[in-house]
Amino acid sequence: MSDVPSVRLVQQSDYQFAIYFNEEQDPIFGDEPPPLGKSQGATPSQFLLAGVANCLSDSLLFALRKFKQNPEPIQTKAHCNIGRNDQNRLRILAIHVEIQIGVPGSTLENLDRVLAQFQDFCTVSSSVSLGIPVNVTVIDSDDRTLYPVT
Repeated sequence: MSDVPSVRLVQQSDYQFAIYFNEEQDPIFGDEPPPLGKSQGATPSQFLLAGVANCLSDSLLFALRKFKQNPEPIQTKAHCNIGRNDQNRLRILAIHVEIQIGVPGSTLENLDRVLAQFQDFCTVSSSVSLGIPVNVTVIDSDDRTLYPVT
């Protein structure tokens, strides 16, 4: 089943893994920071952030294009809070995503409608948010906050 998402990891050394998303393309690399690894690749937490941020960006772009709007270029930043749970184990406690569209929000039609629902169509963040709060902010090219509405 080629439409089922999958990856293949191959250990390179210690905690560094080559990660294949497509066997016809070069892998990307994951690694842990010292003292376990050598920081020669993204950490698992960074991969999770990238998945959430990428899916939210795709969802926003898709929703705007559905109304024939062009918000490009889009830039997205994500970070997380890491802390200890009740068992004193490190966990991601919250994810924060900031999506910046490349045009003023006032130039986009149906923006209120898009912003009210784009997050619900993001498969990854909707799944992750069942266990980790995902906080999303959308700003425009004038650095005006469009979402959440304050």
